[in-house]
Amino acid sequence: MTISGKEVTIYRSSEKNSPLVVLSSYGDEGAAVFSELKKLKSADITLAAVGITDWNGELSPWEIPPVYKNDEPFTGGADAYLATLTGDIIPAVIAEAGIDPEYTALAGYSLAGLFALYSMYKTDVFSRIASASGSVWFPGFTGFAKSNKLMRAPDRLYLSLGDKESHTRNSIMSQVEKNTRELYDHFGPLGIRTEFEMNPGNHFRDTALRMAKGIAWIIES
Repeated sequence: MTISGKEVTIYRSSEKNSPLVVLSSYGDEGAAVFSELKKLKSADITLAAVGITDWNGELSPWEIPPVYKNDEPFTGGADAYLATLTGDIIPAVIAEAGIDPEYTALAGYSLAGLFALYSMYKTDVFSRIASASGSVWFPGFTGFAKSNKLMRAPDRLYLSLGDKESHTRNSIMSQVEKNTRELYDHFGPLGIRTEFEMNPGNHFRDTALRMAKGIAWIIES
């Protein structure tokens, strides 16, 4: 279905009150993640995969130049996308699926994982957050996270990374593991039940499985 210009695919649970997990997705990521969730026996949720067309724009919290030569800049459209997500897309998903979810969670991989973390400072809609291989190399984000107040402290927060992701010559992206560990150390003392999982491989290995593992963890009781 199309909601506010976004293609949204709903994978509905048989239970009306099952959690709603919103996934900001790229391509057919939603189908792949839901398939992995079934293998993990963690598919008793309604998953709403929201297709992102302007990855560097809609998911970035503020403007920064490209991190690689000839790449696209990041244009800082996260606030606008978040307003559409919470104000239009989620209510439409709930109405279309005919559900009354116990809670709503937000999940994302890569830059969508960064967006999921950023959302905690901008809305109280999401009670659980999964950021798999989140792009927390993003300049200024760790400082922002440490110096700003959460709109809502999630009940569960999942962080993950590949053990080779920081092994890059790019001086900005090489900070990703250090920054992820800093955020893990920051969120725990705030009373948030936080998990940090290291996975084998680089940023592009087992992406659907990594995302599914994060969702499976946050929906545990």
